Amino acid sequence: MIPDEYVSKIVKIDENGIYYFLARARFRHWKATTLYHQTKDLLYVQRFLGHRSISNTMLYIQIEEALFGGETEQYVCKVARTIEEALPLLEQGFTEASDFDGVKIYRKPKNLVH
Repeated sequence: MIPDEYVSKIVKIDENGIYYFLARARFRHWKATTLYHQTKDLLYVQRFLGHRSISNTMLYIQIEEALFGGETEQYVCKVARTIEEALPLLEQGFTEASDFDGVKIYRKPKNLVH
């Protein structure tokens, strides 16, 4: 049986062969922070983490701003209710950002819109 102290940690070896043990919680914070940075969708991150309260998830806004300096991309957003509405958006380079009440929300960075 593996001791609990190792189950909750992951081993990392640097270029000098030194072992580092990193707790799963750090990877969870890293994943949630990068997920928020990529999507800017706090509700998606909340569901991903399984948080009951959005206030717990709001921590990742502060972490993301501290790490990435508040970089913000601007997007053009479109909505599709049917596959026929979605196909032209996908062909134009839009990606699915979220869905809400059966409506898909697509986005494309403004610098890629022509």
